[in-house]
Amino acid sequence: MKVIGIVSVVLVLLLLVVLDKKHIQKALELLSVYWFRLAFAFLILFAMNVAGGFIGIYVPVNITSGVLLAILGIPGIAALCAFAVFL
Repeated sequence: MKVIGIVSVVLVLLLLVVLDKKHIQKALELLSVYWFRLAFAFLILFAMNVAGGFIGIYVPVNITSGVLLAILGIPGIAALCAFAVFL
């Protein structure tokens, strides 16, 4: 486990040395967009769980549903609602 951590840190440092500043900024910008989408997805999941609790539908709040919602967006909301209703 330590080896994997050390190798990943070395690879990240190597990429930072090899890439120029413009590419690093673009990669960090994309990463920040995805982190924001994931945080907003968990906010939506919490709201869906609270609102669905009033009618007896519970949407699980876990990393898988958060990533699904962050990647798919509105179709992800529909998919999670369908999973909650039909499963």
